[in-house]
Amino acid sequence: MKRIGILHGMERSFPDALIQRINEKNEPGIVAELVKIDKCMQGEATDYHVILDRISQDVPFYRAFLKNAALNGTAVLNNPFWWSADEKFFNNCLATRLGIPVPKTCLLPSNQWPDDTSEASFRNLSMPLDWDSMFQYTGLPVYMKPHAGGGWKNVFQLDTKDGFFQSHQTTGQLVMLLQEEIKFDSYFRVYCIGLKDIRIMEYEPRNPHHLRYVHNKFNADQKLLDTIYDYSMRLCEALGYDFNTVEFAVRDGIPYAIDFCNPAPDADLNSVGQENFDWVIESAANMCIRRAKAHKENADNLTWGTYMKNATLGMASGNPIPRFTPSENVNQ
Repeated sequence: MKRIGILHGMERSFPDALIQRINEKNEPGIVAELVKIDKCMQGEATDYHVILDRISQDVPFYRAFLKNAALNGTAVLNNPFWWSADEKFFNNCLATRLGIPVPKTCLLPSNQWPDDTSEASFRNLSMPLDWDSMFQYTGLPVYMKPHAGGGWKNVFQLDTKDGFFQSHQTTGQLVMLLQEEIKFDSYFRVYCIGLKDIRIMEYEPRNPHHLRYVHNKFNADQKLLDTIYDYSMRLCEALGYDFNTVEFAVRDGIPYAIDFCNPAPDADLNSVGQENFDWVIESAANMCIRRAKAHKENADNLTWGTYMKNATLGMASGNPIPRFTPSENVNQ
């Protein structure tokens, strides 16, 4: 029997419906259930062939558990090693290598020193920083947001330099991004599941949370939708995410990738609406079943993106890391 486990926290509608849908399909030798953990011994396998992770970003114990599970052959979705290493500034840097438009973005050191550091720890930083060059690069207004994500927490929209400096004083030890504001004509949120299924959804981030998924507001033409599809697939293939969302702000017909490090995106029925919810459940169920069927004992069953694959090939051959192109299937 191949077991698919769903690891989740407070959310209920998505994991419960996903477990129900997988089991409804009645695939021979495959069963889905809520992950149960009563012990975690080093180097020992779990009872699960596939685990869909919805919570380890908030619970370090789960992240460590999943790494051990993956080491022993579980197909963890998303790859816990890459998820641990990824952050939004790197995502933007990678997008520039992929030829995908992104807002002009600068990385900022934390306003307060991290614990167990002192002024001597930052002797490599020039103080003051070259703020004029950064603001000339991004322009005003700007957004300031944490480089490691966190939804809409600690996100600032700022119109002036003085406003930026005042707000930056409140960010403590967070490493922040200074990012060009894209005044958009339309906005889209794209679900990417299993590096196979793509759903482009109109989205209005300025609405209250439960009213953000809109219909027929932006009247997008097919060329724009095709470009968004292509960019979404390129990004998720390069990053190697099995379950992710990508957000695009469209300005003057150009889709800018705003946020594409969402490996545990909101999939609650009350947020996304029934039609989107049904699509996500069906696509996620099919992905989990495919991965259970493809599972190989005592093997690496993780998804590794083309960035890591190309980097590894480059190091092995002694050649520079190439610019990336989408692969036919990152799992091959």
